[in-house]
Amino acid sequence: MAALSLQNVGLKVEAFSLNNISIEVEQGAYFILLGPSGSGKSLILEMIAGFYHPHQGKIILDGSEITHSAIQKRNVGMLFQDFAVFPHLNVFDNIAYSLKKKQQGGNSLNYTVEKLAAELEISHLLYRNIRALSGGEQQRVALARILARKPKVLLLDEPLSSLDVQLRSSVRTMLRRLNNQGQTILHVTHDYEEAAILGHRIAVIENNSIVQCGTHDEVFHHPRSAFVANFVGINNYFGGILQKKINDIREFIANGVTIRVLTDQPVGRGFVVIRSEDIILSANPLESSATNSIVGIITCIEPARLGYEVTVDTGIPVIAQVSGESVNRLQVETGKSIWVTFKASAVRFIAE
Repeated sequence: MAALSLQNVGLKVEAFSLNNISIEVEQGAYFILLGPSGSGKSLILEMIAGFYHPHQGKIILDGSEITHSAIQKRNVGMLFQDFAVFPHLNVFDNIAYSLKKKQQGGNSLNYTVEKLAAELEISHLLYRNIRALSGGEQQRVALARILARKPKVLLLDEPLSSLDVQLRSSVRTMLRRLNNQGQTILHVTHDYEEAAILGHRIAVIENNSIVQCGTHDEVFHHPRSAFVANFVGINNYFGGILQKKINDIREFIANGVTIRVLTDQPVGRGFVVIRSEDIILSANPLESSATNSIVGIITCIEPARLGYEVTVDTGIPVIAQVSGESVNRLQVETGKSIWVTFKASAVRFIAE
């Protein structure tokens, strides 16, 4: 049974609307809502938390419908982008806030607060003033306060967006550890790398609707649309026409360039997707089983998170991800002729 289920949910807030939102978040899953700013990701969280009530559909939490339940009746915890800590309370009292409301006290309260502080690595801050903490420390305090309530689902609204690179890595590790301990997490982000690192399942939002939902492999390696391909960081996607079949290979024509594709899709218009890491650059044609080998001119070389991204004009702008060692060995420079090679099986065709 899913820990959280949204079934054909719709929401209207002034001129903005969410349409037919359906997701299933399994118990113990790390589920990512991925989409651009303004797509309605945060509204979905706020609707689950009870700040808005949908005009259609159902929200099911742990087998019970909570579509129109009051905020305090929903066993979810939401971490806002601004953390929402109580500035007049110290760290200990922030974490203990919900426990005191439940009239938990004494040794039991102290044990719970100290245990959460240890898990989130803020034990040394327990009696510190909130105003004296960094943004990352305040975030951990807010998270500990939420976890003290033992929420069925933890809702995270862009939790890493305001943190520097070092803190971001630390918080990712912490969130992964919480999930490994059994905490179900629904995490909103616009960052596809964040989604790739953390998500068990990923739902991509476009035009206020979910356009693809699946595992990491399904979304990042088999996008269903040009929008999804572009948004999850695939640089090579080209429109054109899928044509005749030669053995089990079809030819796809994009701006006059022939790309061989391993597909059983019928002839017709669509686009192809090729991951930049599946493309090999060479000074001369390679002797290999790869059926796509095209010569072009290097037009751009840019540093990337891993190595470099090299753009080659072959009639279409093909982007390859290569190591620094390859850049040096091939003496890659703009204006130089180079061969682009990739397998037909590395090309994915998506029909219009």
